[in-house]
Amino acid sequence: MEHAIARAPSERVNVRSSIPFFLLQLLPLLAFVTGVTTTALVLLAVTFFGRMFFITAGYHRYFAHRSYKLGRVAQFVMAFGGGTACQKGVLWWAGHHRRHHQFADTERDLHSPRKGFWWSHVGWILCDKYSATDTDAIKDFARYPELRFLDKHDWIPMWALGVTCFLIGGWSGLIIGFFLSNVLLWHSTFTVNSLAHVFGRRRYDTVDTSRNNIFVALLTGGEGWHNNHHHYQSSARQGFFWWEIDVVYYMLKLLAVVGIARDLRQPPARVRDPRPPALPNDHTEEREPVAV
Repeated sequence: MEHAIARAPSERVNVRSSIPFFLLQLLPLLAFVTGVTTTALVLLAVTFFGRMFFITAGYHRYFAHRSYKLGRVAQFVMAFGGGTACQKGVLWWAGHHRRHHQFADTERDLHSPRKGFWWSHVGWILCDKYSATDTDAIKDFARYPELRFLDKHDWIPMWALGVTCFLIGGWSGLIIGFFLSNVLLWHSTFTVNSLAHVFGRRRYDTVDTSRNNIFVALLTGGEGWHNNHHHYQSSARQGFFWWEIDVVYYMLKLLAVVGIARDLRQPPARVRDPRPPALPNDHTEEREPVAV
């Protein structure tokens, strides 16, 4: 790994406000009391993979990088679905992710593993510095009042899903289908910021520490092809080659077939070619997403 970067004094975990987060990690242990039903296991699978899609296809590839287009209703559905993953509001998530790419693995990066592996995985979320929505980074989507509403009231989608899991599967459905699913989902998506910047192969000589990690790719539906992504951020397809499994992209292709998604951006052949010389114009342009 590159040399370490010291965290600023403001980048300290707020232990008191982080207590609910740590307690939520323990809630699945209540399964020893509620038992584990078949319905709860089905809910676990549906809520894990469903929310993984909304986070990766919606929060990440659509809202943060605008790698394809949606109508306004489908856009709202993506934002609401992503909100069920309990990773704060859509504008908060996408705005901070754009800042990550703008300053990747520098002192101004929010969650570089050069500030510590644990920090990149989860620590940065638990400090007060990044608790507010960076509206300047997400002006293009902040103009939609329904998205501002969801971002401000980010508890609505997650509570809606939690209540639904309880109504369908009772206490076991809530503990396994919602809370256990949520813990697994958190740490699976967090690996993109941590593992995919530390372990894996670097096809492209990007200015950050991003790596392609097949384990993370399989876990997250394609997000583990992270060096590809940092090389060409505006692509809806992150597995650049046929052997790089990218389930989220395959699902987006299906949405395009039925007319929900359109104009899916793909990396041109010249971008996929890892041989020097690099393409400074494309690389510089894609490093800092433009908010319009």
